[in-house]
Amino acid sequence: MDPVLSELGQAGLVPVIKIDRPQDGVPLAEALVGSGLPVMEITFRTPAAREALGRIAREVPAVVLGAGTVLTLEQAQEAVDAGARYIVSPGYHAGIVDWCVAHGIAVVPGVATPTEIMAVLGKGLEIMKFFPAEELGGVRMLKALAGPFANVRFIPTGGITAATLGEYLRLPNVFAVGGSWMVAPRLIAAGEFQEIARLAAEAGRIVRLLRQEGAVAP
Repeated sequence: MDPVLSELGQAGLVPVIKIDRPQDGVPLAEALVGSGLPVMEITFRTPAAREALGRIAREVPAVVLGAGTVLTLEQAQEAVDAGARYIVSPGYHAGIVDWCVAHGIAVVPGVATPTEIMAVLGKGLEIMKFFPAEELGGVRMLKALAGPFANVRFIPTGGITAATLGEYLRLPNVFAVGGSWMVAPRLIAAGEFQEIARLAAEAGRIVRLLRQEGAVAP
């Protein structure tokens, strides 16, 4: 398995971040690393994303840094140039996948249907983003997909909260969970990095507890 993706799986949880000010990136990354959750996905939903990625890559090398909501090949290239170690897209884009595979960049394409899953499998990838998770049926849908796609592991993202995190992580076909409750834009905007660290640490404890119970594979 790609070593970057392996780190995501070890973490069990990927904070998905919308950032409006580049200067918030470094203290946010430091808060996550300090909480014991050294993983983050900066989404390309704002003009600040690229600069934030660059600052984090330079100043907080301990974080496993990725770019999300990548919609075009140009964005993927920008993100990698800025320091992103993995690329996540909300849907399947053959050009992005092909470019990432050719350049040895970890990529997690988004899927919502069996047809899309089969298209991604055709590219030799078995780890996929399931998005938007809750709206697509959440845990029930992932259980249904486990039958025909026994080798696929998912990173469900969209609408998941601290209260439902455990339900997803207990599924054998869930590789990790993407979530934004611990990195809500209002907390970032207010500079509440201690609160972000607390919420991230709390989520990390849920992951560790489930693994101690044997409910989640490391």
